[in-house]
Amino acid sequence: MLSGILIFNQKGENLIFRAFRNDCRPRLADVFRIQVISNAQVRSPILTLGSTTFSHVKHENIYLVAVTKSNANAALVFEFLYRLVGLGKAYFGKFDEEAVKNNFVLVYELLDEILDFGYPQNTETDTLKMYITTEGVKSERAMEDSSKITMQATGALSWRRADIKYRKNEAFVDVIEDVNLLMSATGTVLRADVNGQIIMRAYLSGTPECKFGLNDRLTLGEDHLQQPSGNKAGAKATRAAAGSVTLEDCQFHQCVKLGKFDTDRIISFVPPDGEFELMRYRATENVNLPFKVHAIVNEVGKTKVEYSIAIRANYGSKLFATNVVVRIPTPLNTARITERTSQGKAKYEPEHNNIVWKIPRFTGQSEYVLSAEASLTSMTNQKAWSRPPLNLSFSLLMFTSSGLLVRYLKVFEKSNYSSVKWVRYMTRAGNYEISRDKIHQELVSYHENKKEAKARESARSEAFDKLRTLVARVCNSRRVDPDNAISAIASVRDLLLSNQQYWIDNAEY
Repeated sequence: MLSGILIFNQKGENLIFRAFRNDCRPRLADVFRIQVISNAQVRSPILTLGSTTFSHVKHENIYLVAVTKSNANAALVFEFLYRLVGLGKAYFGKFDEEAVKNNFVLVYELLDEILDFGYPQNTETDTLKMYITTEGVKSERAMEDSSKITMQATGALSWRRADIKYRKNEAFVDVIEDVNLLMSATGTVLRADVNGQIIMRAYLSGTPECKFGLNDRLTLGEDHLQQPSGNKAGAKATRAAAGSVTLEDCQFHQCVKLGKFDTDRIISFVPPDGEFELMRYRATENVNLPFKVHAIVNEVGKTKVEYSIAIRANYGSKLFATNVVVRIPTPLNTARITERTSQGKAKYEPEHNNIVWKIPRFTGQSEYVLSAEASLTSMTNQKAWSRPPLNLSFSLLMFTSSGLLVRYLKVFEKSNYSSVKWVRYMTRAGNYEISRDKIHQELVSYHENKKEAKARESARSEAFDKLRTLVARVCNSRRVDPDNAISAIASVRDLLLSNQQYWIDNAEY
């Protein structure tokens, strides 16, 4: 599958070159450096030159490159590269140029262990650490338990050792959601979805089996699953969690028994030791938005822009968000900013062309307002302002935008020990944006409608005046009381307006 693995630094120096097949020549390192690293225009992670394909990812200040001559599965290649990054973090703490240079022998040893003739093998950190130590020498325990290693390298539970012991058995569950939003200036939601992940830290002795229940739609009616466990305060994390949620695109860690999830909707698994990602999911229905932003941006001629930004928290008053930051773009020719805020601090950043409004603590059900005025300089070749959207970032504990709730977490182990479970919910901003193109369109439409209404009213008044003059002349010629005639005409004014252009054109008759 893979002909070789290469690692470069940002300057293009080749730090690691490991060939697994004869078709991977050292000159390929020069080809990648010239074609990708030295060429700033290259943005694709895949480069094919002739029969050679370079697949690369950039992490920290290094490039990890997989070279293949065959028609390899691109998704599998990138999955392996990211697994290699994870191994580097697990062994060195930080996988960068310095770590590779200081531990290049261990890097080669890891590559030889996880790849066999270019085919990926076992990449589980816990298993590899049993017989590949940071010194590059097998530990005594690994030598004594070689039979266990063989079993784990070739069969079940490669992600966990069987002899793990803790004085205190604990399990921590973090439900982390990134909410993405595109909203118009008037508060209309154009697009909203949630990308979530469940991170678990398991410090449990032995080989426990965990059963995990969520309030997804198919488990709601099961009475025997209604008793939540763990962090009891989590039951109040979000109002929407009282009902069911629909999860999409669920991806599970390999330890999860998918058969039980498909039949019983129960997530059953033997967890790896320490921290791992249990699952990922998406939610697109009934997304609870933690913040609503109403923005008004008004251009006063070509020398000034006025801003009025109001942000309101939709979550409960007992909750609070932290590190709330609103970024408000300004024109490129902005010379000076004056701002006023009801909460937090606002600062103009000319290097980024935006106003940064920071609110350290945002209590639920509160509303804060920013008013600002940007003074612009005149430019001879001024381009039209692209009007980028407003951007919002925040962190909110004990709230989920999808309404997901952990109903229970149970731990079963043959020694029957008791364990402590903790659940924490966190919602963060993904791409949380408020479009300002819509603001401009609405302002222009408002002013155009106002002008059109004024023109129509002027036309109506002019038509009525001409008609009034005409009636007065007719009444004088026929000696009719003009007041009665004018009153009669006024009573049918609205009917005449339906054909007002005819009366304007023919009033002299």
